[in-house]
Amino acid sequence: MFKPKFRLLLAGLLSLSLLTLAGCGSTSAPATPAPAAPAPVEKVLKVGSDIAYAPFEFMDEKQQPTGFDIELINALGKDMGYTKVNIETCAFDGLLPALEAGKYDAVISAMTITPKRAESVQFSDKYFRAIQYIAMKKGSSFKVLADLKGKKVGVQLSTTGQEVVEKAGIEPRKFDTTPDAMNDLLNGGVEAVVADGPVVLWFQAQNEKADITSVEANVDQEFYGIAMKKDNKELGSKMNASLKKLMDNGEYNNIYKKWFKRDAPKF
Repeated sequence: MFKPKFRLLLAGLLSLSLLTLAGCGSTSAPATPAPAAPAPVEKVLKVGSDIAYAPFEFMDEKQQPTGFDIELINALGKDMGYTKVNIETCAFDGLLPALEAGKYDAVISAMTITPKRAESVQFSDKYFRAIQYIAMKKGSSFKVLADLKGKKVGVQLSTTGQEVVEKAGIEPRKFDTTPDAMNDLLNGGVEAVVADGPVVLWFQAQNEKADITSVEANVDQEFYGIAMKKDNKELGSKMNASLKKLMDNGEYNNIYKKWFKRDAPKF
């Protein structure tokens, strides 16, 4: 008589245990995966340059842009908080139109600050002092621009070298790049080349066996600037602040010494 009751009691206890276990399980919420960290936003400074103007900008053996201007704009971009500086090459006479069209945020290309250029773009504070040189074959006796009248003179298209030659009443032969003009001088196509001094001197140093010499032209010194769109005042202010910082803390001078083997002049 007690056995059936015992079985009923045991069955009841088992049912109660199962209900208790089920109840415990139902109160456990499923684990929620942690939200993925947002991908870092890349801040890119788009820069245009005519990368055929050593030692300011040229391609190294790996076909990567290098030179004084390239190192400077990378340092400036980093100081301004950009995660990447994207540098694209463009023919010199097409740089400012591309900048105005919005293709670039800035242009750095050994570009002299001139009133004419400043009509369409804003320039940073000056960052380099240069002067025009007259390159010639050894044995030539050109001393000043007036000596080049009646001679075949090479210049790079749309540069201040072209401007000073034409102001002297000389119609030059125009080349896409200064190295093209210098190579034509080597080959006897032109009798002289007028171009920025550092570029002429660099070409001479890279071609030590070439029969070339050079002298300073009798023209005013020039100053390079970084070009930006006229209405981008925020970038202009940041660029000038970073340029001043690099000049004050010695980083600018380190870059200058690397490429020109001497301390940067004061200006």
